[in-house]
Amino acid sequence: MEKREIGSSGIKVRPFAFGGNVFGWTIDEKESFKVLDGFVDAGLDFIDTADVYSSWAPGNKGGESETIIGNWLKKSGKRDKIIIATKVGKPMGEGKKGLSRKYITGAVEDSLKRLQTDYIDLYQSHDNDKDTPLLETMETFNDLIKQGKVKTIGASNFSAARLKEALQVSKDNGLAAYQCLQPEYNLYAREHYEKELEPICRERNIGVLSYYSLASGFLTGKYRSEHDLSQSSRGQGVKKMLNPRGYKILAALDKVATEHDATPASVALAWVMARPGITAPIASATSIKQLDELVRATLLKLNSDAIDLLNSASSYLSEPLI
Repeated sequence: MEKREIGSSGIKVRPFAFGGNVFGWTIDEKESFKVLDGFVDAGLDFIDTADVYSSWAPGNKGGESETIIGNWLKKSGKRDKIIIATKVGKPMGEGKKGLSRKYITGAVEDSLKRLQTDYIDLYQSHDNDKDTPLLETMETFNDLIKQGKVKTIGASNFSAARLKEALQVSKDNGLAAYQCLQPEYNLYAREHYEKELEPICRERNIGVLSYYSLASGFLTGKYRSEHDLSQSSRGQGVKKMLNPRGYKILAALDKVATEHDATPASVALAWVMARPGITAPIASATSIKQLDELVRATLLKLNSDAIDLLNSASSYLSEPLI
């Protein structure tokens, strides 16, 4: 299985990242350990989480995902087999948020403690902080890299303009620069990334880690009618996709999946992986069975006919996005 470099960081990963938002939310620690062991046993090595995961779950306060990953690392001894990406900046309660020097400096120590590790491979700004000067943020990240607490840095949810601005600040001041971007990108949600973000990422060699890579489960084929929406708590989030374009995408996924002896989920992820400039799509699993589908995607090579069909089915206008 190939490895892809995260930007120009020197860090290479398998072309799929496990989304750690499920740890401490939809699966408990015991099940999380099983999935993590299965993930590594399958030859994969990239886990993406955040300090705020999963604060939204009843009884949680944030940090649950990092804590479970840390406990697993300690028990399994597999730190050297894993590239860990986490994030900072989303609200953690009591005014704890943003990308100021003071906040990042404290937040990184909290993440390191929860993860039970001496360093974070990829530390990412979870969202833009318009109230903190970019120079302050980038100087702080630069210091963390010098201290060995962080290997490289990235950004999530940045606009193209803000990403360009951040890269320029780093260049002008001789500071470490963002090496990757996390945007929403999948067969259903293509337009914003491809029109606004992809050009700068390709031009500047910025790695891309796509989130919502399965469109909140819609691209698994699990939701095909309004009746299906009650199958999980995420159901209502895909209701807007039950439209002619959405059904056209599902039909194309079904066709390609049949031809490749795969599942729609595997095909949808393989399509993202095949996009030039993509480092790794992010997706989650709550069981070994679901994990097997994700692993299958890393081994699936779509031919040009399959990619053309999926591109055409997911286009917004008469002229398909390419």
